[in-house]
Amino acid sequence: MPANLTPQYLEAEQRYKRATTPEQKLEALEDMFALIPKHKGTEKLQADIKKKISQSRVESQQRKGPRRQDLSNIPREGAGRVVLAGPPNSGKSALLKIMTNAEPEIAPWAFTTREPELGMAPYEDIQFQIIDLPAVNRQHMEPWLMNLVRSAELLFLVVDQSSPGVLEEIEELEQILAEYKIYHRERSGDPDRGAVVIPAVLVVNKMDLPGSEDNAAVVRELFDHRFEIHPVSAESGTGVEPLKRSIFEKLGIIRVYTKLPGKPPDLGRPYVLHAGDTILDLCQQVHHDFVDTLKFARVWGKSTFEGQRVNRDYNLQDGDVVELHR
Repeated sequence: MPANLTPQYLEAEQRYKRATTPEQKLEALEDMFALIPKHKGTEKLQADIKKKISQSRVESQQRKGPRRQDLSNIPREGAGRVVLAGPPNSGKSALLKIMTNAEPEIAPWAFTTREPELGMAPYEDIQFQIIDLPAVNRQHMEPWLMNLVRSAELLFLVVDQSSPGVLEEIEELEQILAEYKIYHRERSGDPDRGAVVIPAVLVVNKMDLPGSEDNAAVVRELFDHRFEIHPVSAESGTGVEPLKRSIFEKLGIIRVYTKLPGKPPDLGRPYVLHAGDTILDLCQQVHHDFVDTLKFARVWGKSTFEGQRVNRDYNLQDGDVVELHR
C-alpha cells in the first residue's frame, strides 16, 4: 500500500533532517507523527517515528533538565475566559490575532500552535481573555490541554468550512470533549461524576474562501440544533464583532458603574457582574465594609426612575449607575 505522504508531512521531515538540537528534532518528529497518514502502508514508518520521538525526549531532558509541567496554570484576566479549540489548520491563531492584541505564529501548515497563546479582546469598555490551544485531535494531544478547556467559561469550537472533512471534524471534537467529560449542554439521565458543562459556540471560519456560503449552509443545516453558529473570516475580519458580542451575551455579563453623592459617575471602569446579581453582590466587589454598613442605594438605569432608592436585594441591570449610602 503506498504511503501517500502529504506535502505538510514532507516539510516536517525536511525540518527534522535540518535540525541541529534535540529540541528541534523533537518538534519536527511530533509534527511528522501527527501529519502522517494512518494506514497499514505507514505502520513501520509510524513505529520508527515513535522510537525517534522517545529518544529525542530523553536527549532534550538531559540537556535542558525538567520541562515545564503545567501549562494550564494561566492567571485569569478580564471579564471572562474564552478558549479556542479545534482541529488542525482551522485558523484559530488567525482568529486570536484579529480579536486581540496577540501576535501568534501563523503558518499555512497544521500544528503551528504548540503552547497556549493568549490575548485580550476589547468589547466596548471591557475585555475578554482569549486562549488559543494546540489542535485537538486523537493523534497527538498535550496532557495539559484539557485542563485549560475545563477552565473556560465559554468555548469557541473553530472549524474551517472549506475542509473536506469539516462535518466529521465537528463530530470528533464533541466526542473527544465527551471522553474527558466536557459537554456544551446539559445532559439528561444520571449525573456524570466529574463532568463539566461549558457553553460553546461553533465558529465556522475562512468565510472569505470560494464556496464558503454553501459549505456554511450545510454545517448550519446539520448542527444548528446543537450549537449557536457564527460564520467568520479571520482573514478579512468579517463576523468578528458579532462574535465578540456573543461572548458578552453567552456569559450573561452586566456592567455596573458607581458614583459618589454629588459627583459624576465613573464610566470608564465598570464593575463586571452577572445577570441576577444584586446591590449586595456589587458591595462585595466595591468594598467588603459596604456589606455590613450599607443603608440603601440609589440607581440610575433603564428600569428605574432617576436616582431611585433601592434596597440591597435590587437586581442590577446592564448599564446601571449606582450610588451607595451607609
